[in-house]
Amino acid sequence: MTQSQRSIDPTRAQFEAFKALPRDTPIHMLNLIRLRPLADYPADHPDHGKGLTGLEAYRAYGRDSAEVFRRVGGRQIWAGRPDGVLTGPIDEHWDLAFIAEYPSAGAFLAMVTDGAYREHVKHRTAGVADSRLIRMAPISPGAGFGE
Repeated sequence: MTQSQRSIDPTRAQFEAFKALPRDTPIHMLNLIRLRPLADYPADHPDHGKGLTGLEAYRAYGRDSAEVFRRVGGRQIWAGRPDGVLTGPIDEHWDLAFIAEYPSAGAFLAMVTDGAYREHVKHRTAGVADSRLIRMAPISPGAGFGE
């Protein structure tokens, strides 16, 4: 996978499209995370050169940003460790998968623009090799698949 195919942060167009969707309804965010073997902190970051793994950096992100996440009303509603791909590219793998729930898209936007969060997200950037963040509108499941 080339660097241009990796997704760590949204593009400007993706972020603008997200902001254009309704902001006052609850959302679920599916997170698929592939971690770096070693975290890649910039030279001016206090953790640069400490030999932290991507997982250690991602866990630091989770710990440090937890207060902001809770303050905006976010909560993790599902988490799992992907074991393998049944449908999709066979070389695609993810280390972590989880769904975060927010009371509204506005709450998510408040989190990602919070000054403290913007500092904490540096751990995520250092630890993540690739990711997918997919906004979903929660629905009540029906009796069958897709209902």
